[in-house]
Order: sequence, then C-alpha cells, then structure tokens
Amino acid sequence: MLARAGHSVTLIGRQAHMQAIAQNGLQLDLANSSSIESIPLQTSTEVSAVQDADLILFCVKSTDSETAAQDIASHLASHAVIISLQNGVENSRLISQHVQNAVIPAVVYVASEITAPGCVKHHGRGDLVIGTMSPPRLRHPQQTLTDIADIFANAHVAVRISDNVMVELWSKLMVNCAFNAISGLSQLSYGKLSERESIRSTQADVVKEVIAVAKAEGVLMSEPEALQTIAQIAVAMAGQKSSTAQDMARHKISEIDHLNGFVVRRGLTHGIPTPVNQALYALVKLVETSYAESAH
Repeated sequence: MLARAGHSVTLIGRQAHMQAIAQNGLQLDLANSSSIESIPLQTSTEVSAVQDADLILFCVKSTDSETAAQDIASHLASHAVIISLQNGVENSRLISQHVQNAVIPAVVYVASEITAPGCVKHHGRGDLVIGTMSPPRLRHPQQTLTDIADIFANAHVAVRISDNVMVELWSKLMVNCAFNAISGLSQLSYGKLSERESIRSTQADVVKEVIAVAKAEGVLMSEPEALQTIAQIAVAMAGQKSSTAQDMARHKISEIDHLNGFVVRRGLTHGIPTPVNQALYALVKLVETSYAESAH
C-alpha cells in the first residue's frame, strides 16, 4: 500500500517470492476490488538492503525476531525507526535488545494470505494500532508516531495511536489465542468456527485465561469487551484462516510458542492455571512433530 501511494519501498524476503515480484510486480488482490493490481517494488534477498531505509517494517515470524534483529543491526542507519508488525507481545523488547534504534510496537488487524510467489490476496481490514515502548528511544515520540500515522493514512492504511500499546498487544494476543490454534487444527475459517456453540464456548475459556494472565502482568482487560471483539472478528474476517492454519497447511512451524504457549508459560510463572490454552498449544505442537517425520 505504501509503494502503491508512491513511496520508495524495498521488500526483503525469500528468493522465489522476491524473484516473482521483481519480474511481475506484486500482484495485489484487494478485497472488494474487481481486478488484481500489479505494484512495482524494489526487492532483495539480502538483509543489508535495509541500509538506506528511514522506516523498517519488521514482519518476520516471532520465532525469528532475535535472529533477524541481529542480522540487520549493523546495516541500520542511525536515524532509522523500526516498526514491529508481528503477533505476540514480546517482539519489540526482543528486537530492541539487539539494535540501538527506536522500536515501535504495532498491532495489525488484516486478513490476507500469500496465494503464490509474488501474489497477495487481501480478505479484509488492514488497520494498525501503534504506540511507544518505555523508554521510547525517540526525541519526539508523539510527533514521530503522528508522522508515521500520516504516511500510512495517505496510503489508505488506517492507523490509530494508542497511549497504552501493551493493552492493545495483549488484546491482539487474546484474539490470536482464541482463533489461531483452532483454525489451524481444523483448517477452517473464522466464520465457520463461530457457527459452533462448542467452539465459541472454548474461545470464551481461552479469553478468560488470557485476561487472568494479563492482569498478573499488570495489563487490565475487560472480559465483556474481549468477548465482543472475538464475535466481531468472526464476522469481519469470516473467510480468513489464521496464520497458524496457513503455516500448518504448508507443514511449517508456527508461532504457537509466542501465542498460546506464551500464555501457558506466563501462567506458570504467576501460578495461574491455563488448561484450555495448554491443550491447544500441546495439540498444535503434536501436529508439528509429524512434519519432521514426514520429511524423512
């Protein structure tokens, strides 16, 4: 969307994806659009391509956060700002341990998938919530956030600035914990999950556990609002399968350690039982053990 609005954008990724985009542009199939757009972009398979960037969109899986941060650290311009567009609540802190630059946490609400190398299908939404870490490593935090929000807004990406981004991150974690594993294990979309009362009940139990752990971490969330959010996402992203489901369909290791697994670990630390998150986490990990066996 930024490239579409005229900004100079370089994508860094795996060869097949980058090669397809270099040859044909990024094929973007926007929801509610009757045609597929081809968007020209600079591409690279080398992390050193971050060297001239003012703004780094850090989009790797949570399992790769520390490695990717270490890889880019020596190539970053001193003024560059990093935005973590990732699932989970730990990533900004993990990234900042390896770079000197300011890291801005972002919460992403978008339904999309890569259907083939160089092709992205958008199913719905596409908005961000951003805020600052503490301490923010920025001379003028609010001005920087406003400038970033304006850049995205001009590219038709809605951005809300939050005074308490940790609450927003935990809210998104709660959504991921409620949907990702169940969608992954069933390979069903959010809308299909919401049709079954037993699944809605399971999701409500997940939400209650996440809220209890969040409270112990100093983050207060409203249970009625959280359950309303789950119901709304099932409608707004009815056709979406979770990123965990997409990983599992491709026999890739998912981010479950940073979703339900994270809640389980923090629950153990605080002495808070999380049996439903534990069950979902264990089942996804069990399925993932079969990938290595089938590869042999």
